[in-house]
Amino acid sequence: MIAGRIGDMELNKEQKFRISEEVLFQEVSGESVLLDLASESYFGLDPVGTRIWALLNEDKSVGQVLDALLEEYEVGLGTLEADLEELLDKMLAAGLIQASERAAPGS
Repeated sequence: MIAGRIGDMELNKEQKFRISEEVLFQEVSGESVLLDLASESYFGLDPVGTRIWALLNEDKSVGQVLDALLEEYEVGLGTLEADLEELLDKMLAAGLIQASERAAPGS
């Protein structure tokens, strides 16, 4: 399980996130720039971060994001979980994403 640090929230593999409506996204050559209109701050994502953003935008759960990245990149599960947790924590803290309500089992 991935443990989140934002607001004592624990993330699990069923957890989903939604992208803030205040964030504009532009991809350029596999990398992306995010503009948070609320804070007027810019953020950059490398190609892997851009892929994670795309998966979150497709309403994928943490487990589905992990599975997709494990198939696409040569990385160990432990490293990937730690890196994903760090990125999600940063995006949550910056207000770029919010935790979605957990879906009921089987939905």
